[in-house]
Amino acid sequence: MADRGVTGRPFTRQTARVKKHPRALTVAGLLTALALSGCGDDPKPGDPSWADGSAKPAPTTQAAPPDAPQQAAPTGRAPRIPGESPSTPPFTMPKRDADAPAARAVVDAFKAAGLKVTNLRDRSADCGPDGAGLGCAELLVTDAVTVYVFPDEAYASNQTDVWGADAYRAGAVVLSYAGTKTGEAQRKRYNDVLAKLG
Repeated sequence: MADRGVTGRPFTRQTARVKKHPRALTVAGLLTALALSGCGDDPKPGDPSWADGSAKPAPTTQAAPPDAPQQAAPTGRAPRIPGESPSTPPFTMPKRDADAPAARAVVDAFKAAGLKVTNLRDRSADCGPDGAGLGCAELLVTDAVTVYVFPDEAYASNQTDVWGADAYRAGAVVLSYAGTKTGEAQRKRYNDVLAKLG
């Protein structure tokens, strides 16, 4: 009894008809010859013949242990971070617009107006790629409000659009209330103080 497939018909062996094309055979032959031309015997241990034709091996350098400090390149530039493209320029923190108040001046104005600025932390380092990557120039965080100063109004406007109702913008400065318990009445007081600085 013959094996039967899903359709109930017996299996039949089908072979594809291969037409011989002279060009295809010529190209296949050339590719095979090219691939095999690089093959050869490796030199035996101690054999003075090397791939570059020299009689002695090329000098080798010993790799530094992984925990050893990297030395600066002879050009005076800092060593690259592994995995970093050599064409990637080093990151520089953006500078705030000269017309915008500093984040510290905003917080000082809040304090002078009698608003809470408890647990003040400078998180400006988080503006760069190793932090939140928002592109801000300055960042001060309190329990009631977070003060972002951006390089220009376009950056600030874009970020305000992202945060929506939890943010207020005046020029290049954005106040964020995300993650705080600051009520609407208090938010208005912070916003008014910032608007007067503007």
